[in-house]
Amino acid sequence: MADIKFGTDGWRAVIAESFTVDNVARVAWAVARWVGGKEGEDSVVVGYDTRFGGKMFAETVAKVLTIKGIRVYLSPDFVTAPMVSYGVVALKARAGIVITASHNPAQYNGIKLKGPHGGPLDNQETRIIENLIPEENELSLATIRWDSSLQKDKIIYTDLEQIYLENIQTHFDLETLRKSGLKLAFDAMYGASQNIIQRLFPEARFFHCMVNPTFFNIPPEPDRPYLMEFSEAIRKSGKIDLGIAMDGDGDRIALIDPEGNYIDSHHIILLLILYLAGYKKLKGKVVTGFSSTIEVEKLAGRYGLETVRVPIGFKEISAIMRKETVLVGGEESGGFSVVSHIPERDGVWVTLTIMQFMEETGKGIGELLKEVEAITGPFVFGRADFKMAQEQIQRILKKCRTESFARFGDFQVSHEVAFDGFKYFFNDHEWLMIRSSGTEYLLRLYAEAETQERMESILKAGYHTLMADSDSEKS
Repeated sequence: MADIKFGTDGWRAVIAESFTVDNVARVAWAVARWVGGKEGEDSVVVGYDTRFGGKMFAETVAKVLTIKGIRVYLSPDFVTAPMVSYGVVALKARAGIVITASHNPAQYNGIKLKGPHGGPLDNQETRIIENLIPEENELSLATIRWDSSLQKDKIIYTDLEQIYLENIQTHFDLETLRKSGLKLAFDAMYGASQNIIQRLFPEARFFHCMVNPTFFNIPPEPDRPYLMEFSEAIRKSGKIDLGIAMDGDGDRIALIDPEGNYIDSHHIILLLILYLAGYKKLKGKVVTGFSSTIEVEKLAGRYGLETVRVPIGFKEISAIMRKETVLVGGEESGGFSVVSHIPERDGVWVTLTIMQFMEETGKGIGELLKEVEAITGPFVFGRADFKMAQEQIQRILKKCRTESFARFGDFQVSHEVAFDGFKYFFNDHEWLMIRSSGTEYLLRLYAEAETQERMESILKAGYHTLMADSDSEKS
C-alpha cells in the first residue's frame, strides 16, 4: 500500500494510483482514532471541491468515521476549504477534512486536515495521525449502510456554504459593496469558489464558473501563466475595475487590474497592510513566509508594526494567529488572512476586504498600488519551478547547506540567510532564494529586483550556476 505522508499543505497523490478509496479510508481511520482520543464531542466536518471523485471520496471518509461512532457534518455539494475550516468552528467540531489537491493538475486529488481552531492542523497533530494510518484498509465499506447512518444522525448533511455566507454578512456591508459601482470579473478556474462569488455578486462577469474536473488541462492555480486569457479579456473589455482569480479550493487569490496586469501576492499583502494599518489604523503583527517580498518589513515598519518571518506553509502563520494579534498573515503562494477572521487563508474574505478598501477610499486598484510603491519603491518578484529527480534536488540543497556561493553569474552575494530555504542577497532590494517544494518534486528559485529584466536575469543566473555545479558533482 502507498506510504501516505502529509506535506506543507496536505497529502496529494494521483487519482487511481495512490489516491484510491482504500487509501482514503486508511487516512479516515487514522483521523477517527485521533479524534476518539480527544475530549469533547466526537464530530468532524467533511467537504470536497470540484475535482474528480470528490463526492465519492468524501462519502468514503464519512463512512469510516461513523464506524468509530463519530458524527459527520457532510457537505452535500462542493465547497471551498475555508468553508470547511469555518464550519469546524461554527459547529464546534473536533476536526475538518477537505478532499482537495488545491492547485495541482487534474490527475491529482488529496486531503487537507483542519483543526478545531478553524485553520490547518498543527504539524505535531498531523504527524500523530500519519503514525496512526494502518498499513492497509481492512474495512468492508460496501457493508456500511448509508441510509442507516443518515437516520441515526451519524451523518448530517450540512450546508457549509450557507453557514459561511451568514458569517460574511455579519462582517461586510454587502449591499454597499454591490451598490458601489465596482465592476468585477471573476475567474473560478473551474474551482469551488464559483458558487459563492456568483451569489455575492451576480452582476459580475464570470469566467470558468462551471464544474470540469479536467480544468481543461490548466492547473487551477492563480499564477500569471494560467490567467492569460482572463487578463486579456479584462484588458480588451475596458470596463472592469477589478479582476479576481482563485485556486481550486478557494483559499488562494490573485488580482488583475483594469489594464489586464497581473497583481501578485507580494503586492496584495502590501495592499492589506496599507488598508488595515495605514487607513484603518489597526494594530497587530504582520506574519509572512520566508519567500515573501522584503518590502513587507519596510511598509509594516512605516506603521510601527512588527514583521515575523516563518517557514513556508500557512500552518506556520496560523499557529501565531491563534496566540497573538496578527493584523495580516500572508504567504507568497497567494494565501492570506486578516485580523478578526479565522486563522485560515481565504480567497473570498480577502476579495471582500480589497473591495471594501476600494469602496471606502473611492480609489482604483492602480491608485492604491501607487500609494504602496510611493513608500516601498517599485519592485518585481518572480519564481521558477524546475522538475527534477529528488536525488538531484537533494544534491543541490546539500551544496547550499555546506558551501557558500560568492556569486551567481554577474550577481555578487553580499550575505545569505538560511531558514526555510537559502536566500542570497545581492544588495538591499535584490535577492535569490533556493528551496524545494513541500508537495512535489520541484526545485524552486525565487527572485526579487527593481525591474522585470533584473529579476529574470537573477533567476537565469541562479539556475545556470546550480546546474553547472550539480553536473560537475555528478560527473
